[in-house]
Amino acid sequence: MKLAELKTAEFVDLLASDAPAPGGGSAAALEGALGAALTAMVCSLTVGKKKYADHEELARETQTKALALKDRFVDVMDRDTEAFNVVSAAFAMPKATDEEKAARSAAIQKGLEGCTKTPFEMMELAVEALELTAGVLGKSNDSAASDLGVSALSLRAAIQGAWLNVLINIGSLKNKELAQDYRAKGEALLAKALPLADQIYSAVAAAM
Repeated sequence: MKLAELKTAEFVDLLASDAPAPGGGSAAALEGALGAALTAMVCSLTVGKKKYADHEELARETQTKALALKDRFVDVMDRDTEAFNVVSAAFAMPKATDEEKAARSAAIQKGLEGCTKTPFEMMELAVEALELTAGVLGKSNDSAASDLGVSALSLRAAIQGAWLNVLINIGSLKNKELAQDYRAKGEALLAKALPLADQIYSAVAAAM
């Protein structure tokens, strides 16, 4: 079952159920997709407008990139759930003998690495999307400025939500060097993204 193929009501009902997946990771990816989509929408409302002719090329380029990011967020949303299912399957492996315990432990660790990779990818995508959004701030359709603000909020939620999923997984990684690498890179992405998201939101709000 592909999450992206579900109707909105079906997705949120599944999210609200006792099924362990989809969960916060997939929700964060969806937030990212919504943010990127909103930025693309603002650009589409800018292209072709005489008032914004000086920014036509920027709007077209940003729209193309934002749509690509939207698709990548949707893709990682499903892959995040698939990664969780791998871990769940590993925990269900037999552990009656030492050999079985070792195989189970190795499978769990491999699964956890996969569960860390997907939310980290979401963080990278969110930074890209925020940079695109900031790039058209003040250079796009004024009547859709609020949508840029919502985009920034969605992308902020996406990167922070993804970060929580990175943290919960690296805490169980036995490979401490890999865990520390994810932590350092994740903190660097947050340090770039959060001020940028706040800057976009504040600029939009101040202009109203």
